[in-house]
Amino acid sequence: MFESITKGLEGALSFLRGQTKLTEKNIREALQAVRQSLLEADVNYDVAQSFCDRVARVAVGTEVLDSLKPFEQFVGVVHRELIQLMGPVDHTLNLAKGQVGVIMMCGLQGSGKTTTCGKLAKMLQGEGWRPLLVAADLQRPAAIDQLRIIGEQLGVPVYTEPPTSNPVKVCQNGVALARKQGDVDVVILDTAGRLHIDDELMQELKQIDRTVEPDQVLLVCDAMTGQDAVNSAKVFNAALELNGVVLTKLDGDARGGAALSVKSVTGVPIKYIGVGEQLDKLEMFHPDRMASRILGMGDVLTLFEKAQQHFDAEQMAAQQEKLRKGKFTLTDFRNQMQQVKKLGSFSSIMKMIPGMGRISEMMNDADMDPEQDLGKIEAIISSMTEAERENPEIIDISRRRRIAAGSGTEPSMINKLLKEFTNAQKMMQNMAGQSHLDRLRSLQQMASMGAFDPGAEVSFGKNRSARAEIDKEKKKRQRKDAKKQRKKNRR
Repeated sequence: MFESITKGLEGALSFLRGQTKLTEKNIREALQAVRQSLLEADVNYDVAQSFCDRVARVAVGTEVLDSLKPFEQFVGVVHRELIQLMGPVDHTLNLAKGQVGVIMMCGLQGSGKTTTCGKLAKMLQGEGWRPLLVAADLQRPAAIDQLRIIGEQLGVPVYTEPPTSNPVKVCQNGVALARKQGDVDVVILDTAGRLHIDDELMQELKQIDRTVEPDQVLLVCDAMTGQDAVNSAKVFNAALELNGVVLTKLDGDARGGAALSVKSVTGVPIKYIGVGEQLDKLEMFHPDRMASRILGMGDVLTLFEKAQQHFDAEQMAAQQEKLRKGKFTLTDFRNQMQQVKKLGSFSSIMKMIPGMGRISEMMNDADMDPEQDLGKIEAIISSMTEAERENPEIIDISRRRRIAAGSGTEPSMINKLLKEFTNAQKMMQNMAGQSHLDRLRSLQQMASMGAFDPGAEVSFGKNRSARAEIDKEKKKRQRKDAKKQRKKNRR
């Protein structure tokens, strides 16, 4: 997500990198390029203009112009303004124990509303709530069945009535049932959608809002529709007074214009974002973390939270203990790979680690497929016997041939993996006595050497050539981006 904005801002800010002194003139030239990159990412025109005006007012002040590190100060100003643009956000849903809370979900057809109802139910389940899903979208024939299937997957009850029923009555009856039974404390209403906004839809939603009086009204928008999502949010908010927006399909939106425009145009905060089709792919929207991602600073907090949710605590504790003792085997390596895969794609994880986003892009530019390479490595390790995984030095020529045949690879790849693992094992043993901060630094050093690129030729401990190649490629891309930006400005 946000690849378009990130690349555009990097190109624009490269004008100022290395400058010992910033002036009002070169700041405004850079901001012209920033504005262009925002517009190309489908950010609302007025939002882009206002954003650049605010940055300019702060940046041309003494805070940046008189700074010893003007570029870093300028990036700090952009970072703060991005946070202000997208926030603040209150993630609370005003739910209270002992009472039945009601959340009304609305949105156009195709926005992912019904699936988002299920995602929200799963999130609330994880927080100890007992949700009930109400199928009140009677416009789309499959919506009731879809919600029923989602409910079965989650173990969440679903209240349904025949498609000929009145949607307002369905919502009223669902809430009444929840209050009567006493085993539900949150009701999620999946209300009607349309292919477009019309008076009939709005009147129906207003009636549900008046009769049921939900605690929260959330609008589900498809981020990939860009400014159409922003415009629909504006209309829905005028009719219903929304409490928040859920942006879906943000993982597939390279531009990110909707995320940067919704709060400013409507005044309604983005509370949650959908980052995948699975029911656990709903995240709280944090403007500060998103601003860091946009500027290529990573998002360690979100990565840490994901790790807490998906990692097996006992298994990780056992591996930490082995690492502390300086032991690290191929079995441990495979287990860690399997844990990491739960967090998402390799490239998405890399972008959350400060300084690693560019390495991920370089791998993509080189048509490298780390997911496929990691799959091959896992197949190779799984084709070994337990003794071979614990003591790889016993793997001779005949064993290599057998492992290659079992994993569908070549013996030369087995050789390469064993060689690189031996070097990595030494580094992991060296890390055994380090503090958490020193381990992070070591991991960053390993990444700069290509350790997280399974297809790279890596020589641990002799990293000058690998590091030089990465630095060379980085500078080459920066020059190329700056040149393209200068051409745009001349036009």
